Amino acid sequence: MPASADLALVCHPDSPEPAVRALVAGARMLPDGGLALVWRLRGELAALRIPDAATRLPPERLWAHTCFEVFVGTPGEAAYREFNFSPNGQWMRFDFAGYRERVESPVLPAPQITVNRAGDTLELAVRLGAHHLPPGELCIGLTAVVEAEDGRDSGHHSYWSLRHPAGQPDFHHREGLALALRVPTP
Repeated sequence: MPASADLALVCHPDSPEPAVRALVAGARMLPDGGLALVWRLRGELAALRIPDAATRLPPERLWAHTCFEVFVGTPGEAAYREFNFSPNGQWMRFDFAGYRERVESPVLPAPQITVNRAGDTLELAVRLGAHHLPPGELCIGLTAVVEAEDGRDSGHHSYWSLRHPAGQPDFHHREGLALALRVPTP
């Protein structure tokens, strides 16, 4: 993904995390109707809880740890889909008929996930197939949860997004789906 596609994620003001120097994300449509996503976190990685390949987490709670997320909807529709991607390679998908109104999700093949860690940078890239996405124009929210290593059983969490609605962190709020992309038509 070209550097011009990088969009800065903003930390929610109620959850600052000084160990993170920068967190950017990017999304672009692929010719086959799929979606390429990338997140790059730069900072003091040793000060953060980053699940590795040996750390298995409950799939329904990946978001409770360092996790990169994308919310996908379509203009004018209440339904949306949430994808969570852990640096340990696990992923989870949730479907919603409306705001936090979860519905059963059909079984879909796993997306391609690549994780690279070098120096002060953690990068997670994902390729979602067209079958993972609704047809037509997409409204996308690129987000992340970052867990700090603070010596407690449950670390401090910071919440990152392209746009935060007023109030507490809420990635499900429609206002956070701030990026518009068009799915290519055959």
